[in-house]
Amino acid sequence: MAGDDLFSGAAEERLASRAPLAARLRPHTLDEIIGQQHLVGPGAPLRALIEADRLTSAILWGPPGTGKTTLATVVATATAKHFVPLSAVTAGVKDVRDVVEGARRLLGEQGRGTILFLDEVHRFNRSQQDALLPSVEEGLLVLIGATTENPFFEVNAPLLSRSTLWRLEPLSLEELESVVARGLQAEDSSAEPDAVAALVGLADGDARAVLTTLEVAVALAGSEPVTLGDVERARHSRLHHYGEDDHYDQVSALIKSVRGSDPDAGLYWLARMLESGEDARFIARRLVILASEDVGEADPLALVVADAAARAVEFVGLPEAQLNLAQAVVHLATAPKSNRVTVALGLAQRDVRDGPRGDVPAHLRDAHYRSASTIGHGEGYVYPHDRPDAWADQQYRPAAVAGNRYYEPSDRGHEAVVAERLRRWRQPETEELPPGDGQDDDA
Repeated sequence: MAGDDLFSGAAEERLASRAPLAARLRPHTLDEIIGQQHLVGPGAPLRALIEADRLTSAILWGPPGTGKTTLATVVATATAKHFVPLSAVTAGVKDVRDVVEGARRLLGEQGRGTILFLDEVHRFNRSQQDALLPSVEEGLLVLIGATTENPFFEVNAPLLSRSTLWRLEPLSLEELESVVARGLQAEDSSAEPDAVAALVGLADGDARAVLTTLEVAVALAGSEPVTLGDVERARHSRLHHYGEDDHYDQVSALIKSVRGSDPDAGLYWLARMLESGEDARFIARRLVILASEDVGEADPLALVVADAAARAVEFVGLPEAQLNLAQAVVHLATAPKSNRVTVALGLAQRDVRDGPRGDVPAHLRDAHYRSASTIGHGEGYVYPHDRPDAWADQQYRPAAVAGNRYYEPSDRGHEAVVAERLRRWRQPETEELPPGDGQDDDA
């Protein structure tokens, strides 16, 4: 038996020494974690729960490489509960039931709770997620689910409502530089400044990606400091000296070309960035933002196209998804432009931040609970569907800001139609309310 233990220990040591750099550098304590200080910094809420071993069911939501699995690993070392890791990619309902049975037995025999870490929880379908619900609801299992997808779309509402949602953010450039420094120290190596800038600039907040590239670059450099050329070869593409400045300069050129309605320039900068090894997800996110910021209601389909391209990047991946990005660039560049939605939001935010907030007008308040009508809630509300054109002239904001205009559509594209519709609605209302109280029983 002793020989078996020695053999197992030696095997584990060798496996650890051969593990990828990202795995070898995975933090084991909260203090070792780089980034996510809003969650795990001194006095932060998630840190307090982990240190007190009082973590309840939680969903960790964030982009790849932001530390979701790392947080789960720290929980495993900090909790007195039994910790069971599963991946939704390979696990099924039977695996979940086995965990539930084991948790029930452990609780009955030892009074010890169980934490189930389910990586990529969004890969579980609705019925698989439903199999977890009773155990989470009765407290038999503490679920920690990790996902890169929006949990409001991908996680069952009952399961989500019983979990605390923790949002992880992409690492900043300074945080990624700390990750690179830690990786170089572990590899007993060094790197030239432009090589570090390239590593950090291309990572898009993903610590795992930067360490994976760094590990290959260190191997290529041998005993010499890592150079930009090593990083280029590690990325299997030409970076064109794509450092931190180029990262932002080129995406700026892409956005400004599309905003300027030049599809050829937009395609050039897209091709340049993809050839340089830019993360396609970063490009897709910027195009989704542009669709609302610079096109808006002038072409409502623009956001649909940009969002579809972003989803294709996740679903199809490169190199094929470059066609989806190219289609989005052409559509956005050739669409009519309007920034009126952007301007309108800014004006409304200014009123919210600087002006008097005011109460919700009484006729707009919730009138569906018992006795609400006795305090005037909902009184005087006009149900728009009772009126011609399904529009009613009534006040929808606090009195202090009721007359302020935020959205003024342009005369370009679909916004010209919206402008005409608003012009009709904003004329003084003269029609009388049809018979009846105009109250909506379903609103």
